[in-house]
Amino acid sequence: MVVGPFINASAVLLGGVLGALLSQRLPERIRSSMPSIFGLASMGIGILLVIKCANLPVMVLATLLGALIGEFCFLEKGINKAVGKAKTLISRPGQSKSGAHESYIQSFVAIIILFCASGTGIFGAMQEGMTGDPSILIAKAFLDFFTATIFATSLGIAVAAICVPMLLIQLALAACAGLILPLTTPAMMADFTAVGGLLLLATGLRICGIKMFAVVNMLPALALAMPLSLLWSRFFA
Repeated sequence: MVVGPFINASAVLLGGVLGALLSQRLPERIRSSMPSIFGLASMGIGILLVIKCANLPVMVLATLLGALIGEFCFLEKGINKAVGKAKTLISRPGQSKSGAHESYIQSFVAIIILFCASGTGIFGAMQEGMTGDPSILIAKAFLDFFTATIFATSLGIAVAAICVPMLLIQLALAACAGLILPLTTPAMMADFTAVGGLLLLATGLRICGIKMFAVVNMLPALALAMPLSLLWSRFFA
């Protein structure tokens, strides 16, 4: 029984409700400073996971090939198009040109992607599904609680509703990952964890505004980590 997705979803729900209640009472200096703290925490988690790597060449190769696949498939560009379509669908006639309405829609769709399609959530759900360790999703829950609170001060209670699709996505990922567990080895798990750590590092650097990595384009690296680790162990280790 996985618990991480429920903890993470509960954090978004509570954060969204709290932020809606606080409304504009949260000081601007806190709103502007917290994202950097979120990014720093993500980088710290990433470093802890990277040092668990069993085969360094596997981690490097999986990340490089995964990023190339993502670039060739235009994964991040595809998500941007989906965001544009979503904005069009939920914009009411006569409001599509409204600056305030457009800003609201852009912010709301952006946090849907942040909560539901982030590398941290995808990796954390798969990690728990394969190992039973919910620590990544629990750490993400703390970050998401404060993120949801800050966004909800301006976007309202609708932020809390994002917990539903996020919970369904993470449960599906954990269930699928659990089916892979009998086929894995400790080295494969270590290399998978290290690749996930690199994605978390990239996510943290992006949140802090240091380097805008196309993290979505790097997600295929997670799918490549275990097969490459198995091949490396058989032919080179």
